[in-house]
Amino acid sequence: MIGFFIFLSLPSLLLIIDFIWYLTKKKRLLGTLFIRILEILSMIGIPLLYVSVLDFELENDCCGDSATFSPNHRVSIYFLITLCLIAYFYSSYRTYIAPPILEITVNILLLIAIVLNILLLFHINETWLGPIGNLPVILLYIHMLIKNHQLFLNYAQSMESNSKHGFAKIVWKILSLPPLSKVPVLLVLALPLLVILSAILLLFGQKPDSFIRAFTDTYKHGFSQLDYMCDNVTCGGHFLCSVAAKGHPEVVKPQRLGIRQNAPILCNRQLLVANAFEELIQEKMPATHRRIRRGYNKVGDVVHKHYGIFNNRYVADTIYILMKPLEWFFVVILYSFDLKPENRIAQQYISQDHRRQLNQH
Repeated sequence: MIGFFIFLSLPSLLLIIDFIWYLTKKKRLLGTLFIRILEILSMIGIPLLYVSVLDFELENDCCGDSATFSPNHRVSIYFLITLCLIAYFYSSYRTYIAPPILEITVNILLLIAIVLNILLLFHINETWLGPIGNLPVILLYIHMLIKNHQLFLNYAQSMESNSKHGFAKIVWKILSLPPLSKVPVLLVLALPLLVILSAILLLFGQKPDSFIRAFTDTYKHGFSQLDYMCDNVTCGGHFLCSVAAKGHPEVVKPQRLGIRQNAPILCNRQLLVANAFEELIQEKMPATHRRIRRGYNKVGDVVHKHYGIFNNRYVADTIYILMKPLEWFFVVILYSFDLKPENRIAQQYISQDHRRQLNQH
């Protein structure tokens, strides 16, 4: 683990040192080829590793690792990040100034990338990811904005003052502003560009505010606004069966109290059977269990969002009755693939000491 951390940290550390050297000496410390390799690692390699290993298949989850970006809106963020990367590498490899609209769009995307990475510093809870992942990327984008500014100034010196007219003249004036004056103007111009991109993304099922909701429609992150959905969650449980066990006693037939996450829980036969079935699937087919659990957690999102309705005893009675056929199916599976199905059922939601005592019989 320490070796992996060093592997991720080294490119970031070198880029930070190179940026500080550039600010003081007005030239890069590292060679061009080495910088290219570090750029690819920091801007493509590490982000792809994070997305593929830690975020791509994640959903909003109260009880485990939760998605960094809202699953319903992450396409918008990935699209925006891709455009920013294109703007960066285009700026990195070119030697000539671009036409007015393209030039100002490229610079706006570079600035958006800086803002986006600053937001990610506050949004991602893993404190070590900021210095390793986002800070070096921010410095690279800042350096590219400086390079673009210098490239434009070199072009402007050779350009006749009256060679541009109308809209093009306005664009060139914006680009020729001092950096401290140009950044606020580019930030203002970023808003209409984001509106245009949002309109394009509507064709792919995204919403007009997807850039914002990608951050806010999440759990347990810096800008998350859905943490309230986890208020009534007891992790590791069966949402519908747990609700059903809270119905009228004469209907749901509670059997005993159990322990879940060091808290008491009311157990009936249906809940114990469902948990025993999940335990069996987890032992025999762990990959299948993970897929089933991810899907069932989506049901949990609905329960958490409307917990006031599901906490009603008559609603609980109805869920209990509707779940009966599924309970019978679980029993059939348990009796087909477990040598001691009733022992497994009896062991649910009890302490480890009591489990060992049952297993001795």
